[in-house]
Amino acid sequence: MKVIADLCVVPIGVGVNLAPYIATCEQVLLQAGLQIQLHPNGTAIEGEWDVVFEAIRRCHEAVHAMGSPRIYTSVKINTRTDRDQTMAEKVSSVEALLGSSGDQA
Repeated sequence: MKVIADLCVVPIGVGVNLAPYIATCEQVLLQAGLQIQLHPNGTAIEGEWDVVFEAIRRCHEAVHAMGSPRIYTSVKINTRTDRDQTMAEKVSSVEALLGSSGDQA
């Protein structure tokens, strides 16, 4: 099953600079062959259900291996059965509405 997920991984007990941990997780997701889009509060991921969740598990393993004793993760999931839809298509549909109304920020 195709899934679009929004992932937020927060290592705990490692100080305030989380960028190295997030970069490691991003590398894990890319190595899994997933489409990803980093944003200020996490990462959007597109792929097959099993591949996405296996990659999330590997993110946890990699971040723990970096010395994080605890990780808090939130995941939001979007699936559809009526048609396939990519992350880019979801964004484009909203941008098209913004462009047609002239209300771009």
